[in-house]
Amino acid sequence: MKKLVALLLAVVMVASLFAGCGSSDVQETQAQETQSAGETAGETASSTDEVVTLKWVQVGSGMPANYDAWKANLDAYLEEKIGVHLEMEIVGWGDWDTRRNMIVSTNEPYDIMFTNNGTFYNDVSIGAFADITDLIQTAAPELYEFIPESYWDACKVGGKLYAVPAYKDSSITQYFVYDKEKVEATGLDYASAHTLQDVTPIVAKMYEQSGEAVFILNQGGLDAIYGAKYDDLSSGLPALGVSYAGGEAKVVSVFEQEDVLADLETLRSWYEAGYINSDAAILSEAPSYRPCFVAQGWSAAADTTWGPQMGVDAVAIQWGDTVLSNSSVQGSMSCISASCQYPEKALQLLELVNTDSYVRDALYYGLEGDNFDYVDGKVHKNNTDWTMAGYTQGTFFNVTTLDTDEFNQWDEVKALNEAATPSPLLGFSFDTAPVADELAACIAIYTEYRPMLMTGTGDPAETIATMMDAMRASGFDDVLAEAQSQIDAWKG
Repeated sequence: MKKLVALLLAVVMVASLFAGCGSSDVQETQAQETQSAGETAGETASSTDEVVTLKWVQVGSGMPANYDAWKANLDAYLEEKIGVHLEMEIVGWGDWDTRRNMIVSTNEPYDIMFTNNGTFYNDVSIGAFADITDLIQTAAPELYEFIPESYWDACKVGGKLYAVPAYKDSSITQYFVYDKEKVEATGLDYASAHTLQDVTPIVAKMYEQSGEAVFILNQGGLDAIYGAKYDDLSSGLPALGVSYAGGEAKVVSVFEQEDVLADLETLRSWYEAGYINSDAAILSEAPSYRPCFVAQGWSAAADTTWGPQMGVDAVAIQWGDTVLSNSSVQGSMSCISASCQYPEKALQLLELVNTDSYVRDALYYGLEGDNFDYVDGKVHKNNTDWTMAGYTQGTFFNVTTLDTDEFNQWDEVKALNEAATPSPLLGFSFDTAPVADELAACIAIYTEYRPMLMTGTGDPAETIATMMDAMRASGFDDVLAEAQSQIDAWKG
């Protein structure tokens, strides 16, 4: 009997080591229950007065130097509000892919993780994230109400919700960004130029005045040519897409469409004329200063971001429509680990991040009294030392504005979101498993041809013909047919 008691005590002691979130077999069983419903673990967390520690993994510029002081300050507030302490792991940009993959593949303990569309579907398919479909509305009703329904739809896989989207510049709007002094020196009406064809005389004049390339590209090229027109089904293959215009959910070969080909031919003419740098196809990173370029964002970013980054006054003119897709929403999401023992608490934390400006500012700006101070209801930044990346955390719309801002740029962002043209595929998730090999081969082929095609370096008609022949020989048409079949079934 003594041996039996001792054995039972040992079992209890071992089990206690795995309390909280983690990677034990016991937790995997509990995680499956959480993933299927969520209520049991939520009830356990809400029925105790225990202060729980939640670990949140994000990408950024590494851990802040003043992390301990920042944590102590925020923990006191979170403890009072929801009974939570917060442990952050900020992984450097260069290490992110490796570190994230290790955490997910080994089920290393964490509670919340920043995620984007590059890995989201695969991580859901292997059971890494909790199904929060039902729990979100009971644990964080204010959060659920705050974020538009279409954004929740964009984070669903197989009709189930696996992420909390960051409600920010989640739609896509492209802009022609100019050095204001140089574009005004042309004397041309740049404010009315909203297409590549409209902009051609402007870059021509800027080139004539400088004698140097003015539209600097790196080997990634000008992906806005297709990105603002076609939803790529989050497949990773831009050659496959559904048009935002018209509302039809018809899958097409994107680079063989007239609107895309016309823009690529214009880009080619710029390259041949010298407006684009001759090394575009091999340049790994574009310089910080460019007289004219295209960027995703909002017009006010010319004053708050693009101009300051270049050290000049900048202006931004919209190119094309604002669009909303699964991919654009999935650019920043927070996912809860399937092994998390306190999913309700994790959702309550995310609710505070998105609805409580004090919590949001702490994550966005850093430690009050060190990184920033509140001055007359605005934020005065004392330094630029804060290393957390604001876009990985939550909404922009409750971030306190800076004392240097003459206007609230987030008002424009919100207006763009509300006016965005939604993709006809919002809420659809393409199961690529039946054509995984074919898709991988096509992506590899596109990667090979992209620098030549998307920088204007190669003749677009010839490059596209060669590229598509190679893709079709590798199963492109099978991928397209599979995508269309799944869309038709989804639409019912």
